[in-house]
Amino acid sequence: MRYIGRKVALFVITLWGAITLNFLLPRLMPGSPVDAALGRLASSGVPITNAERRAVEVQLGVPHGSLISQYGDYLNSILHFNFGSSYSFPSETVAHTIGKAAPWTLALIGVTTIVAFIIGTLLGVYAGWRRGKTADTTVTLGATFFAAFPPFWLGLLLLFVFAFKFSLFPIKGGYSPGETPSLSPSFLADAVYHSVIPAVTLAITTLSGWVFGMRNNMINTLGEDYVTFAEANGLRTRTVALLYAARNALLPNVTAFGLSLGAVVGGSVLVEGVFSYPGLGNLLYIAVSNHDFPLMQALFLVITVSMLVAIFIVDLIYVRLDPRVRQA
Repeated sequence: MRYIGRKVALFVITLWGAITLNFLLPRLMPGSPVDAALGRLASSGVPITNAERRAVEVQLGVPHGSLISQYGDYLNSILHFNFGSSYSFPSETVAHTIGKAAPWTLALIGVTTIVAFIIGTLLGVYAGWRRGKTADTTVTLGATFFAAFPPFWLGLLLLFVFAFKFSLFPIKGGYSPGETPSLSPSFLADAVYHSVIPAVTLAITTLSGWVFGMRNNMINTLGEDYVTFAEANGLRTRTVALLYAARNALLPNVTAFGLSLGAVVGGSVLVEGVFSYPGLGNLLYIAVSNHDFPLMQALFLVITVSMLVAIFIVDLIYVRLDPRVRQA
């Protein structure tokens, strides 16, 4: 219980620090949403006056007053789950905007992360068990090759070949123009069709990390006495590899996997931007481009809380997988 109590206290303190930084960082950025909006108006030929600036400030709901008063209002808004209206989408609340984008990111990046983890871990187990042999060389060389591709570059390459050159997949978007998001089989099939290239891009670029991590853990674990003892007792190769070596080598990967799931909520800004995918990563890019403080703060808060919750859950799971952690 003392271990859990320390983790809960650390979670609360870290959450408060993250919320405070989340409040300060957007306000330290150069420029303001008002300047961005007035710049667009000026480029369209609209004369900019003090009255025009004041009207834009009122329309966007730009906060006034000292930082302390703004911080108090910000904390109060968080407690009531009221994140205000988005500057980028004035007709929608921030919560509604995030709610529309979240399922796309969770479906695409969440599923891709799980699939990449399973495949990468199994390949890492196989490569580690067959260390120094042809299978190990093939797996590690393949993982090294694909790890060299930046996600956005690989996405652009796949778009050019499979979408532009051969027209096998759509170039952008999460669904066909004119479609209304729903749970109908036809719409779900269309959404899956649009997500193939982004999913492949993410899977290929993240797979290598799981392969290398698990392979290195397996090699270290294979040198332990209990593995040698199991082999000396004539246990089957599969039993020794999976139940003795892989089970213990998996512990560090479980921690990394939990953190990866926490990061899923943030989406992939580069990949979603390349494919104009309607997820949280693309939404974050729009918010930063427009100096959309309410939307930025809400997105940063969601991402931060997700990461902290993931770390907290991993700590609780890890202490069950490895009781020695309680002694730390």
